[in-house]
Amino acid sequence: MGNCWWCSPAPKPTPDHPTNIHDVGADENVYDSNGYSATSTNLTTWVSQSSSSFTTIWGNNATEQIEAFTNGPSIAYSNLRAFTYAQLKAATHNFRRDMVVGKGGFGSVYKGWLKEKMMPRGIKKTAIAIKILSPASAQGAKEWKAEVSLLGSLSHPNLVKLLGYCQEDGNFVLVYEFMKRGSLNRHLFGKRSVQPLPWNTRLKLAIGAARGLDYLHSLENPIIYRDFKSSNILLDEFYEAKIADFGLAFFGPLTENSHVTTRIMGTFGYADPEYIATGNLFVKSDVYSFGVVLVEMLTGLRAFDRKRLPGQQELVTWVKPQLTSKKALKRIMDSRLEGKYPTKEALQIAHLAVKCLRREPHLRPSMKEVAETLEQIEAVSLRTGSHNTHSTEQHD
Repeated sequence: MGNCWWCSPAPKPTPDHPTNIHDVGADENVYDSNGYSATSTNLTTWVSQSSSSFTTIWGNNATEQIEAFTNGPSIAYSNLRAFTYAQLKAATHNFRRDMVVGKGGFGSVYKGWLKEKMMPRGIKKTAIAIKILSPASAQGAKEWKAEVSLLGSLSHPNLVKLLGYCQEDGNFVLVYEFMKRGSLNRHLFGKRSVQPLPWNTRLKLAIGAARGLDYLHSLENPIIYRDFKSSNILLDEFYEAKIADFGLAFFGPLTENSHVTTRIMGTFGYADPEYIATGNLFVKSDVYSFGVVLVEMLTGLRAFDRKRLPGQQELVTWVKPQLTSKKALKRIMDSRLEGKYPTKEALQIAHLAVKCLRREPHLRPSMKEVAETLEQIEAVSLRTGSHNTHSTEQHD
């Protein structure tokens, strides 16, 4: 279900026939003006893999881990709130159409308002995002429980926070913090009425997203996000980046340069070529995808776009040779920046992107190294004043 194609490993797809992975140009998620998506929440993709993959990850207790993740009685987590369906109906004015902020394979996402009484007489209103399972979703109930199980146990400033859930009378609902600014995808490629992100904000967002991936990779049982892209990076009120939608998340190997073999899923233009070619999934497969997003942020161009000329439709293939030359980089930088960026910083980030995009996974930097490099670039920018000289905040 959702935006991935389920199949066994197969030959590398072409842009016209992406047999294994989601084609950006074909059926991208549906967004409203907020840039919210209701992408498939199929965390149980990892449950459907071969038993050998589970043995690699969990040892001989693989079956027990699967059962604990997807089966069993109604869920109760002390750090998650159990909402009633009536509460969520009230929050969305009976799921009114104009409250819909996104649609996808899982169902619809609504913006809602949670009203809570505060002492002595006040009322606190909190915006929330409510994702409701569609009755037509075949595997949705199992996937809903898997997402609650995983996100209910994770906490990081750069991951979208799952606030609670509802499981009542056949309704399966997930409740998240509402991300006011929508997706990075919307800000980079949205209508011209959307103000372009200035340079310093792009750098800030890259750092936040890198920290989020580093957190996932640094867990005792590392998590490979597997579908990192600009539409899955949401922005809060203060333009802090938060990774959302763990639909294709997969527990990775316990050592950095090892891999697990799994069905090929993801989004064309972002997916690691090594993974597409072999089905071997590395923790550093996420690093490749992060490199693609860096290139999008530099150029303001989509990772894959059928509207571009032949030879230019796949962004990385087209521009990668130009990322190491100052003169060539200047020609492909996002025109909406209007030249308001520090040339040295842009070149440093372009060089970092090239490292992330190396064909061999073991030659790519770790996400920890990527985050540290970006932080160092920002620190120098703040110290020298280029952070303010070359870009100005213009957000509403």
